[in-house]
Amino acid sequence: MQIGALIVAAGMSTRMGEFKPMLSIGSISVAQRVIATLSQAGVSKIVMVTGYNATILERHLSGNGIIFLRNEQYETTQMFDSVKIGLSYLQDKCDKVLFTPVDVPLFTAKTVKTILDSGAPLACPMCEGQQGHPILISNELLPEILNDCGEMGLKGAMDRCSVPLKRIDVDDPGTIHDADTPEDFSALVNYHNSQLVRPVVNVSLNKEKPFFDSKIAMLLMLVDETKSVRAAGQRMQLSYSSCWNIIRTLESQLNYSLIERSQGGAGGSTSVLTARGRLLLERYTAYEKTLKEQANALYETYFGGLLE
Repeated sequence: MQIGALIVAAGMSTRMGEFKPMLSIGSISVAQRVIATLSQAGVSKIVMVTGYNATILERHLSGNGIIFLRNEQYETTQMFDSVKIGLSYLQDKCDKVLFTPVDVPLFTAKTVKTILDSGAPLACPMCEGQQGHPILISNELLPEILNDCGEMGLKGAMDRCSVPLKRIDVDDPGTIHDADTPEDFSALVNYHNSQLVRPVVNVSLNKEKPFFDSKIAMLLMLVDETKSVRAAGQRMQLSYSSCWNIIRTLESQLNYSLIERSQGGAGGSTSVLTARGRLLLERYTAYEKTLKEQANALYETYFGGLLE
């Protein structure tokens, strides 16, 4: 099962007075905390929709292995418009999608797993009598939400959905505390603790030096998806020249071509993976997934309950 996540971070942080996604919480930023928790819970594809201060935020997060999409109309649109941008991208790529705004950063990986394990097609956590985040949406419900009229935003779309929202009780105040105001944010910092202890596995293939890792795998995946090296780089905050340097260096290590380019036509040139390039990407992705699953199992064996 492929689990995706959508983080919306396009707003202007008007009430906070500072740019919320990059505020520090502990030793990392609000945005990094959300990404780390989702990764800890086993989410395989994380998408962030940016808008206000997009370039600054994307550069800040460029090493976190996520995909960036932009709401260029963030000043005149609502959060639900950003939600639709992200869900439209994920709808044919994941079985389930977790949604959260960036300013709810302290839900736990345990809560994410509880929601995923519920089996509900549409679910959210409940704590202290309040609905929280992240919200779980199954793939089969995405067309309904994407085609909704938009009245009352995502909440309204879920209320009108053909499947009722399942509210799952959790003992996790981080699901309901946001950072809309300085006072809210101060409360979040006080709540912040060592919950985020988790195994971090970075898988690379080496010769004399590393030559293939998760960053390169994402670049190849996005090239094949967008049919464009330039567009793939934009979704990763990589320049066009940097993308081609990465690809050519990898091809020189492998001694075969990864990208097939075609010229001309009304749409200009296109780039797709060669058959060997696609096979390499598939094998690496499966290998990385297996290693991370085994690392999580070993972590539970050796550290389960000890560091909570």
